[in-house]
This record gives sequence, C-alpha cells and structure tokens, in this order.
Amino acid sequence: MFTLSQLRNCIEEGLSPLTCEFTLCRDASLTLKVFDAETGRVDLVVTGISTNRLQTPQEVEKMVEELRYELQSNTVGKNVGQLTLDDLPLTTNQ
Repeated sequence: MFTLSQLRNCIEEGLSPLTCEFTLCRDASLTLKVFDAETGRVDLVVTGISTNRLQTPQEVEKMVEELRYELQSNTVGKNVGQLTLDDLPLTTNQ
C-alpha cells in the first residue's frame, strides 16, 4: 500500500522531466496536471484518479505507462489533453 507521498513520487519520477502538480479533491480523488516547467505548457490533465486503484507498484507503473502513452499521443499544437482516469484502459492481472 502506498502513502499519498509515495504515490506522488512514483508518478513524478515516471513522468520526468515533465513536472506534475497534484490536487486532492473533496471526494479523495486526485487531479494530476502534467506540464513543462520551463515554458508552462500544460500537456495533460487527468481528473478522478482513485488512490484505491493504485495500491501496488505494478498498478502505479501501469498508470504511469498509460499516462506516457497519452502524452505521446498528444498532437502538435494541442496544448491540453483532458481526460479522466476512466478514459484510460483498465486491465486486470489474471
């Protein structure tokens, strides 16, 4: 089980060199904004991240991989990609 601080560190390391800003919402979900610190350009905003879905290193790594994919998928000239965690594919280890 991850603490919020550990979860944030894992995501930040996985998305480096981009900068991550986290907001804890009233419903205990997280909003993640990924941006370039030098230019201020926002590359991705993800809302509704449930920390309950991110309890193992494998689950966190899977989400980081999905976030990287979304970042790579952003087209040139598109400043912000807005999606919710529900938009990301959910796979289960069987």
